[in-house]
Amino acid sequence: IMAHTSLNGFLHLYRPTTEEWIRTLVTLEAELLTINLENDSVSKLLPEQKIQDEHKGHQEANSTLPDTDEHDSNEPHQATNTDDVNDNANHSVNSDGAELTQPPNSALNNVRQVTVIKQDIGGLGISIKGGIENKLPITISKIFKGLAAEQTGNLYVGDAILSVNGEDLTKATHDDAVKALKRSGRDVVLEVKYLQDPNLRSRRQFLSTLPLETEASANGENSDGLQNWREVKTIPLKLSHVTQLISPAVHNKTDTTFEIRTSDGCPACILRCKDQDEFDLWFTAMNNNANLQNKLAIDEANQVLGATGSSREIKQMGWLNEQITTTSSESIRETKKWKPVFIALTAKDVLIYKSVPWSKEEWSTPTTSHPLLATRLISCSNNIRSNDWIFATRTGSRNGVETHVFRAETNLDMKLWSRSLVQGAHAAAALIKEISCAVTHKNEDARLTLHWEDGFSLTAARSSADGSHRMPRIIWRYPYERLRMSSDDGQRLLFLDFGGDDGAQ
Repeated sequence: IMAHTSLNGFLHLYRPTTEEWIRTLVTLEAELLTINLENDSVSKLLPEQKIQDEHKGHQEANSTLPDTDEHDSNEPHQATNTDDVNDNANHSVNSDGAELTQPPNSALNNVRQVTVIKQDIGGLGISIKGGIENKLPITISKIFKGLAAEQTGNLYVGDAILSVNGEDLTKATHDDAVKALKRSGRDVVLEVKYLQDPNLRSRRQFLSTLPLETEASANGENSDGLQNWREVKTIPLKLSHVTQLISPAVHNKTDTTFEIRTSDGCPACILRCKDQDEFDLWFTAMNNNANLQNKLAIDEANQVLGATGSSREIKQMGWLNEQITTTSSESIRETKKWKPVFIALTAKDVLIYKSVPWSKEEWSTPTTSHPLLATRLISCSNNIRSNDWIFATRTGSRNGVETHVFRAETNLDMKLWSRSLVQGAHAAAALIKEISCAVTHKNEDARLTLHWEDGFSLTAARSSADGSHRMPRIIWRYPYERLRMSSDDGQRLLFLDFGGDDGAQ
């Protein structure tokens, strides 16, 4: 991995609601990707007389739903108007035609503490926007009807979240706020204050079409001059997922299109380059910067887990796409698709998660876990023309052999993961030294042992009947270099060929 790369230039940004591509200024730095819609782009997008007509009837796309478990990252979540939250509250209508519930006058100037009990389904039931990187407070942008936040009757769209369970958010980034809400537990104490400045909320339609909400900022004091308005969106690269696997619903995408997803797996933006050279430059640089940030994240994760120097220490982690195979009910043809997964390699295990684990509890509950010692790399392939960098693993388990097929985004990433898996398996063998299991050999109960240095050995399960052999009887023993071939049926049968007349076992 090279040193971080800084880039600045114009790319095209996909706008899902209108299915348009918009020319936008993009700046890549070591830790951040910043998107600016300004000057002629904003004048074209946001003529003041057309905003109400174009957006009327459209609901705002959900930016981050940190406490909703069942969130489809491929589709924007629809917001629900919060009616009848508080009989004493005032109601107003914004430029989108959506009704906003405001707190009573007694709460306007006060810092309030509100306790929310998370639901098993739906979590807190809020969306947030803002962050110090956007020079805006962390603010509630949506309250979903019927969920925990609305049921308190004391939270409002426009409330700035000052702290979560005592953790200060006044200087938090958007990403930090999401993490704080995710790890907050079941009983969540929010310290909030309502923002009276309507500009902090009424400008939200400017970025309503982007999956992550950030606010527009104004250059200059003349609000009538749209050429002075600028939209800014900042995406942290740490643990982000930069991928070429784009939803088929995206119109006019090309081979030079890529998507950036946040550390929670939510879509952040889709960008398109004008040609292959420009794509290679940006895509390689963004993946490189993201990988450099992941190295820092590995150190931070090991500190959280207290795993440095132990068998639980994380050696490698990051996003990959795993192949899933589905069979149509109307056809026997199999369809192969890809889903994003977050993978971590420790000194002993391969751990697979649906999204980035932030707490010790989340780290301890992967969706899939395989011992490295029982896992081997079986293939690596690439199709330069289609930019497919694919490798597969095979793991022996009590349920038979499990195969996983993964897709990396670059040739470098494929080589990095392949090398990490092979070296990890070797290191795990050196650490564990020896494994054995009960087997049946020529209708006789026995134990097959693999030793780090001594190789293969097969011993009788019991001592001899006459007691002449107190130690288990050795049926055969071979060093690793004698192994000529091995195969299995993927379930229970193992065939080993050590060469010679008696080497087939």
